[in-house]
Amino acid sequence: MIRIVIADDHPLLREGLRRILEFEDGIEVVAEVGDGQGAINVARTMKFDILLMDLNMPGVNGLEAGRVIRRECPNVGILVLTVDDSDEKVFQVLQIGVAGYLLKDVDSKTLIESIRKVYSGEPILSPSVTGKLLDQLSQPTPLKDTCGLSDREMEILHYVVKGSSNREIGTSLFISEKTVKNHLSSIYRKLTVEDRTQAALKAVKLNFFQLD
Repeated sequence: MIRIVIADDHPLLREGLRRILEFEDGIEVVAEVGDGQGAINVARTMKFDILLMDLNMPGVNGLEAGRVIRRECPNVGILVLTVDDSDEKVFQVLQIGVAGYLLKDVDSKTLIESIRKVYSGEPILSPSVTGKLLDQLSQPTPLKDTCGLSDREMEILHYVVKGSSNREIGTSLFISEKTVKNHLSSIYRKLTVEDRTQAALKAVKLNFFQLD
């Protein structure tokens, strides 16, 4: 059972999300809150798997709440559901290590699929957000210092930046998913990051790649 907490300051939206989610087998909405502090309080007192959270909430906003929850409850997957896709907000939120970033115009099928993927450990980004990451690769800057990454690790990291899953990377490079995971662990360690989203952001920041 995937246990979900909804954090949004609009009661009608929370009700709509609950109705959509409760129709799905294996998904349970265990709490609803209207602001970031409420999300923090629930995370500190209740066990759940995914926080479905807006960013623009009164008082403690989603970005501030996300930082606290990621630090205190790292096992909770934060899936942002918002209307804000500004470059600044996207990169601020991804840098704290959220599991996914979706816009509120997403359809219910995609939302459910995204929740299940986040629960299984696969990060989710809306197409517009992925596009913002790729846009940052438009200026090639060959680097002598690649943080000690091997050629294979750089190759895998490039696929990560493009949004490929472990299975897709393995298929493209003719290696197993387990081998991909092993390389990713090494990449995270060398880049001093915790997950693939942070690794992609750091690669973008350092201009590791030229856009294909």
